[in-house]
Amino acid sequence: MSNDAPSDASAGTGKLPDRLSTDPQSPYYDESLLQRDVGIRFNGIEKTNVEEYCVSEGWVRVAAGKARDRRGQPLTIKLKGRVEPYIRS
Repeated sequence: MSNDAPSDASAGTGKLPDRLSTDPQSPYYDESLLQRDVGIRFNGIEKTNVEEYCVSEGWVRVAAGKARDRRGQPLTIKLKGRVEPYIRS
């Protein structure tokens, strides 16, 4: 997997990228794709608090409660398992 940011081509075809983040400072952030309401199934369970995911490596980052770091960003934990992103309809 390359460390390049997702391209606009992936958003236009309806295919979701291998990695996506909700953090605007991340190279994997794609605002136009996130506006399409991306859903995540993790190990068969719908997750609504996913901050970032990677399908090929099999992990998601989820917020750890209401805890924040010194910059005001939510603290996250990495969970490993089967990741299935989809567009909610």
